[in-house]
Amino acid sequence: MNINKPYDVIVIGTGAAGLMAAGQASIAGAKTFLLEKTDAPGKKLSITGKTRCNLTNTADLHAFIDHFGPEGRFLHQAFGQFFRNELLEFFNSIGVTSEAERGGRIFPSNGDAAFVTQQLYQWAQNNGVRCALHSPVEKLVVENGQITAVETRDEQIIPTKSVILCTGGSTFTGTGSTGDGYRMAQSVGHTIIPLRPALVPLKTAGPTAKQLQGLSLRNIKLSVFFDGKKKIEAFGEMLFTHFGISGPIVLTHSGAIVDAIRVGKQVNVSIDLKPALDEAKLDVRLLRELDQGGKQHFQTMLKRLLPAKMIAVCADLTNIPPDRLCHQITAQERKHLLNWLKDFKLDVIGPLSLETGMVTMGGVSLKEVDPKTMMSKIVDGLFFAGEVLDLAGDTGGFNLQAAWSTGWLAGQNAAAHALAIK
Repeated sequence: MNINKPYDVIVIGTGAAGLMAAGQASIAGAKTFLLEKTDAPGKKLSITGKTRCNLTNTADLHAFIDHFGPEGRFLHQAFGQFFRNELLEFFNSIGVTSEAERGGRIFPSNGDAAFVTQQLYQWAQNNGVRCALHSPVEKLVVENGQITAVETRDEQIIPTKSVILCTGGSTFTGTGSTGDGYRMAQSVGHTIIPLRPALVPLKTAGPTAKQLQGLSLRNIKLSVFFDGKKKIEAFGEMLFTHFGISGPIVLTHSGAIVDAIRVGKQVNVSIDLKPALDEAKLDVRLLRELDQGGKQHFQTMLKRLLPAKMIAVCADLTNIPPDRLCHQITAQERKHLLNWLKDFKLDVIGPLSLETGMVTMGGVSLKEVDPKTMMSKIVDGLFFAGEVLDLAGDTGGFNLQAAWSTGWLAGQNAAAHALAIK
């Protein structure tokens, strides 16, 4: 890459935020250069949503912001200017039609994340964005509090008036999301909130999860306790893995669990396998099953109550021999079984690694970024968009919408900033 001329706007990173930001900056009249360190644009975008690309969600604005927790307030300005309706109109204009599915999730009609990346990249180029692959940026050049250039890894200096940092987080590092933006932002004075994984599977103590590996449970209630106090209650689907637990309701609340463990709290989960039945009704059901079972073995009767993979675990944890005849089971043993069905406990010992999370919690402090423009409050002409910011939402299209919206806003304002400089 040989650069001999300045650019109004340089965008670093070709993920969802970077592609949107670059295209918008160019449309707004700025000479725009998009730099990507890997050999292809949007590598993480191309695999998101299990390669189907969950573009956004049908949730209303208030609910949308709630899905980001306390930091969600920061997104009011971005969502106020470019939200779901504008996004879907935009995608339709570049040949990406969409459909809503279960849980309000909106996907491209063809279910192809790589197609979304391709169309975005082509759109940016069609609108005058110069794009360079294999072009890692090493540092930001700042003089007197103003961004003046970026320096590439091969030591080329590219002058500019505005830079938009869209380098993503520190998850799925094979796609290029290796945390470069945090290092660059910190080097020019920004505070980086400690990085943690979000939407991440959790490790549990003991052999139980491994025994249940691959088992998916639906319509269960999950309660989460921090130091013995219930803090979270959720209904839905979860999955056992060789190391612990995962699945939608686990991933959704994993961020809060990670933060609790990080400050030293003991975390336990309780699974109610029969949430539709209170204890009295469940006891009636157990009495009926045991009575009808008669001379059947306990493990045979359990087939009517549990998935096959749980039978041995149930017998072990309730201390009821699997070959015990149903009519020999005592009232005390029945009570143990009832309690286990309503309160199957596991101790959570931590998340998987940062790299395995779907998104990164932490990042550039929101206190140091203007939510109206996405420009740094520390360095004039430096803008941020997407996962590099300290924003992490739930699964369901929320994080991608934040990337599109902050990218759109940063692109517009980075161009305006650059064009206003004589």
